[in-house]
Amino acid sequence: MIEMRRGRRHDIMHSLTADHRRLGELTLEIVNISNQGFMCANEVDIQRGERIEIRLPVIGRIEAHLVWVHGDRSGFQFERIIRPDDFRALLAALNGRSGTRK
Repeated sequence: MIEMRRGRRHDIMHSLTADHRRLGELTLEIVNISNQGFMCANEVDIQRGERIEIRLPVIGRIEAHLVWVHGDRSGFQFERIIRPDDFRALLAALNGRSGTRK
């Protein structure tokens, strides 16, 4: 399989609650993130293409859709690419460093 993603992924451990239109609140355990999407390490009970809304530090609310599932891992793509300066601030916030802007 050819790797089509261009965004560099950063390993993190971040738990958050996502909103799903049909299921309501879902808990996600994000294990890596890029400016284009993220991977979760827990099972999600939704189908490919379905959308969720999450709230990230610095970024605020952002929608993502499920792209792939493999066992208890799943990959989501953001509906918009996060700007580089906002993404750097997000990583700093997720890693507990100062410099958050929102």
